[in-house]
Amino acid sequence: MKEIIYSILEEAINVKRDFIKENASNLISLAEKIADAFLNGNKLLICGNGGSAADAQHIAAEFVNRFLIKRDPLPAISLTTDTSVLTSISNDYSFDQVFSKQIRAIGKNGDILLAISTSGNSENLIQAAEVANKMGIYTSAFLGKDGGRLKDLVDLPIIVRSDSVPRIQEAHIMAAHIICQLVDQIIRDRCQR
Repeated sequence: MKEIIYSILEEAINVKRDFIKENASNLISLAEKIADAFLNGNKLLICGNGGSAADAQHIAAEFVNRFLIKRDPLPAISLTTDTSVLTSISNDYSFDQVFSKQIRAIGKNGDILLAISTSGNSENLIQAAEVANKMGIYTSAFLGKDGGRLKDLVDLPIIVRSDSVPRIQEAHIMAAHIICQLVDQIIRDRCQR
C-alpha cells in the first residue's frame, strides 16, 4: 500500500513540475488580467463541471473572502452554484446552455471568464467561451490532456499535459492558488504606488 502512495506522490510532483515549467508565464499573464479587471471594476466568472465545478466555487471563495492576506473582497462569481438557475436552464433549454445564459445575463465587456475542464470538450464550457468572446470578455481555461476543443476557443489556454484526471485536477487547484496569491500581490503593489 505504501508503494501505491509513493507512486501517486511521485506522479503528482512530476505533473505539477512539468505544468509549472510550461505555464509559469501564462499564470502570470492571467493573474495580471484578473487584477486589471478587478481594479477596473470588473469581475471574474468561473465555471466547470463535476470536480471542476467545486474548483470554480473554491476559487470564487478565495477572491470574495480572502486568500493569504486581509484585503477588500474581490468580485468573483462561480456560475456553478445557483441550483434554481442551473435546473431551470437545463429543463427549459439545455444543460449545454447553463453557463452561456448566465454569462449573457451578468457578464460584460472587461470581465474575465475562467473555464475549468479536464478534457476541454464539455459543450456547456464551449458555448460559454463562444458567448464570452462575442461579448468582449477575456477568456482563459484550465485544461488537461491535449486541451480539447476549448483550447482553440479561449484567449489563454493553460494546459496540464497529463491523461490522469486526478493529477490534472490537483494541478488545476494549485494553479488557482498561485493565481490568487499573484493577484493579491499585484493589487497590493499597485495600490501602494
